[in-house]
Amino acid sequence: MIETPSIQWFPGHMAKTRRIMRDSMRFVDVVVELIDARIPISSRNPEIDRMIGRKPRIVLLNKSDAADDRITKQWCGYFQEKGIPVLAADCRSGKGLGGFLSLLRRTLKDEIKRRKLKGMEGQPIRMMIVGIPNVGKSSFINRMAKSKRTKVADRPGVTRGKQWVTLDKGLELLDMPGVLWPKFENKTVGEHLAFTGAVRDDILDTELLAMRLVLQLKERYGQLLADRYKLTEEDLDTDDAYELLQRIGKRRGMLVPGGEVDTERAAIIVLDEFRASKIGRVTLETPDDIERFEADANE
Repeated sequence: MIETPSIQWFPGHMAKTRRIMRDSMRFVDVVVELIDARIPISSRNPEIDRMIGRKPRIVLLNKSDAADDRITKQWCGYFQEKGIPVLAADCRSGKGLGGFLSLLRRTLKDEIKRRKLKGMEGQPIRMMIVGIPNVGKSSFINRMAKSKRTKVADRPGVTRGKQWVTLDKGLELLDMPGVLWPKFENKTVGEHLAFTGAVRDDILDTELLAMRLVLQLKERYGQLLADRYKLTEEDLDTDDAYELLQRIGKRRGMLVPGGEVDTERAAIIVLDEFRASKIGRVTLETPDDIERFEADANE
């Protein structure tokens, strides 16, 4: 089994973001928490619960078009059982976001009623948008605002300061920079965040990361992996991650002089194609994994 080093990344601007979030919480009516539908456990900042407290919350399972639909439905059921309003969507295409405003009104129905009784109907609803880097907050805001109000890029760390965005439907959005947490207690959490690009690639060993990813894909989505890289049953019949990465590279013709496989290039291709959903619709975490993640974090 390949062991990857513990992944830690907590730039100074993230510590500043946490302070801004705490200070701004009293100015908002509801918190919209975006999480990655492919890794719903790993992409939830454990500090968010403490920061939000009793403030109303909506969970948005973003990138659901890249996730396993069967497991996304399980996650929707999980949050509903917890009494947390939830919506599965894809913020880049806008798919699923059509139901957001009605869900928002249902979530804040008591506050909306209170304002009406007090003659404060014209007061805008203020939402704080939170989530880890690269989870899609800017894409969500741009879709809701129907314009390119915020900069969008497929890499972490693009939004650096809080931004208020005013909509024409009595809504104001407070966009916060993506924030990770000081230490990943569970090493799998760090790996999964790295798989999806929430952590900058330039601090990682790409080959080790890709080896861990192909082993998980082989275990959970072996047929998708085989179809994408033209692997045979014999190719998949190994628990050696380096050997599996070599076989992928060989099938793709990634050879260097002398006939050796360019595993670094193969690793980059695997990670890029996973992030772009070219391997298929994949979810690496289910609600049944929660207890295991918690136990691993306490070891």
